[in-house]
Amino acid sequence: MGLTYQMKTKIPFDMSDINGHIKLPDIILLSLQVSGSQSAQLGVSDKDILERYNLVWIITEYDIDVIRLPRFAEEITIETEALSFNRLFCYRRFTIYDEAGQELIHMMATFVLMDRDSRKVHAVEPEIVAPYQSDFDKKLIRGPKYESLNEPISKDYHVRFYDLDMNGHVNNSKYLDWIFEVMGAEFLTNHIPKKINLKYVKEVRPGGMITSSYELNQLESNHQVTSEGDINAQAKITWQKINKD
Repeated sequence: MGLTYQMKTKIPFDMSDINGHIKLPDIILLSLQVSGSQSAQLGVSDKDILERYNLVWIITEYDIDVIRLPRFAEEITIETEALSFNRLFCYRRFTIYDEAGQELIHMMATFVLMDRDSRKVHAVEPEIVAPYQSDFDKKLIRGPKYESLNEPISKDYHVRFYDLDMNGHVNNSKYLDWIFEVMGAEFLTNHIPKKINLKYVKEVRPGGMITSSYELNQLESNHQVTSEGDINAQAKITWQKINKD
C-alpha cells in the first residue's frame, strides 16, 4: 500500500448530463487531476519525469464500479493511492466519496511508462515510484477477456485536435465518450453504468477517423473502438436502469 491523497470538489454544471449526473469521462479527468496533484507534491510530476527521463505515464486498463453517480453541485471527495508496481505495471486506486463519506465510485487503473519519442513501453524506474511508498509485487492484475463483436452497431467519429493531450495521444476520457455516444440518447437517458472494464490496446492516430461499435444483450454491452483496421480499445459494461421516481 502507498500514500493516500485526497481532494474535494463540487460537480460543475458543464460536467453534468441531462439527468444531472456527472459524466463518467469527467470523473476520469477529475481523478487524474488528483493523482497529478499528488505526483507534483511528491516531486515526480508529469513535467518532471518528461524532462528527466523523456517518459510519460499512460493508462492501459480501467476497472470501474459505480454505486451511485454524483450529481450537479454535489461536493465529493476523490481519494487516490498508488497501490503496487512490478517491472512494467503500476496499479492505482481511485475512490469517490459523498459528503457523508459514503463510497460512490471505485476505480482501479493500470499505468505504464512510455518513451515520449519511441512510443514504446519503458520499464518502471524505481526512483520515479519510490516517493509513492507503494509495494513491489510481481503479481499481475489482469482484466476480463474481451469478446469479438459479430453483428455490432457502429458509428464513425473524427479525431479532433482538442481530443489530444499534451503527450500527443487521444485523452483517456475521450474513448469513453465514443463508447457511450454510439449507444444513443434514448438509452443513455434511461441507463447508467454499474460496472466498466476498459482496455486501451493501441493509440489512435491524430486527425483520422475511428469507428465505435457495440453489441447489447439486455443490460450487458461489449464495445470496440477501431481505426485503420486495428483495435484501439475494448470495453465491457454492465448497465442499470435509472430510477426516476
